[in-house]
Amino acid sequence: MTRDADCLFCKIAGGQIPADVVRETEHTLAFRDISPQAPTHVLVVPREHHRDVASLAAAAPDTLAELVRTAAAVAAGEGIEAYRLVFNTGEQAGQSVFHVHAHVLGGRAMTWPPG
Repeated sequence: MTRDADCLFCKIAGGQIPADVVRETEHTLAFRDISPQAPTHVLVVPREHHRDVASLAAAAPDTLAELVRTAAAVAAGEGIEAYRLVFNTGEQAGQSVFHVHAHVLGGRAMTWPPG
């Protein structure tokens, strides 16, 4: 499994940094965001390091599919039927940790367009 020793999310996935884990599978980990933007705000990451969602799709499409399934399971576990699944790709899009992660946002009405 490929991990980046300097990556925050690799350290969380490896158990070196604690997190409020909501769900985990062999290839994914879901944990609460430390700065929630909605009543439910959970991050879902692959355990293996990939910079962004496009990189993950190219290198490990089955893991990307598992990541989306994990996100759906998180939403169901949180009791929310309607949720937003967000992947930020690149600094200008708001990506601040360069380890692909999906934001599961829900528990309130979402506006459009997003900010």
